[in-house]
Amino acid sequence: MGRSYFHLHLVSDSTGETLITVARAAAAQYEGVSAIEHVYPLVRSTAQLERVISEIEQAPGIVLYTLVEPELASRLEEACRAIGSPHLSVLAPVHALLQSYLGAHSTARPGAQHMLNAEYFKRIDAMNFTLLHDDGQLPHDIEEADVVLVGISRTSKTPTSIYLANRGLKTANVPIVPGVPVPSVLEKARKPLIVGLVASPERIVQIRQNRLLSLKADEDTDYTDRDRVAEEIAFSRRLCARHNWPIIDVTRRSIEETAAAILDLYRDHRLKFIAV
Repeated sequence: MGRSYFHLHLVSDSTGETLITVARAAAAQYEGVSAIEHVYPLVRSTAQLERVISEIEQAPGIVLYTLVEPELASRLEEACRAIGSPHLSVLAPVHALLQSYLGAHSTARPGAQHMLNAEYFKRIDAMNFTLLHDDGQLPHDIEEADVVLVGISRTSKTPTSIYLANRGLKTANVPIVPGVPVPSVLEKARKPLIVGLVASPERIVQIRQNRLLSLKADEDTDYTDRDRVAEEIAFSRRLCARHNWPIIDVTRRSIEETAAAILDLYRDHRLKFIAV
């Protein structure tokens, strides 16, 4: 049985990130069905909205939106009813809940969550730090990191580091290579949470083989030898155990799930570090 498709229109007066995240999380629950996404960010005028409505008319489907201006929201709802497209204000139920609990009305501020506040600049600072400290670079100031990820090649250290940086954590990552000592500053570090990432030998071999294929490199190498990879993983586990660094197996985890586990560990680590 083939896949079925439907049009999914995402209308936002901001970047559209909230809608995209919610829509994809929900759509992922339906096997055999794929959404053809139409994303319309920064819709803040009647003229812009009319162009969006024209597109929805040409490809009717489900419409999700985050428009805080009542006039724009009403016009979109009216058009959707005329077209016959199911529609939902994604944030409306949340606003209603907050309003009933707080006893206050919200102020219409499109994109308020993306204001250039201290949290925003903290994330930018974390991203800069993380990019400069990828793959063992600049180890001398590793004590300034919030999190340091260690692991053998292809354990998702870099993408996990970037995800954590986007959450505001300065994250460095250091490769573990059997026979090569890790930087002494890493072994002496006290402020950062140091986490070891591991995966099954089969998973590492698969990823490394795909990497070599993409580089059109010779596959006949120790880099993809299962026994050699198993030795690397065992070495990595021993190193982490010796230093009491927590270990996360990323074999069946997405980057988001790995990062969530690290964030939990980091909260506990910060409490202990502050207490000391």
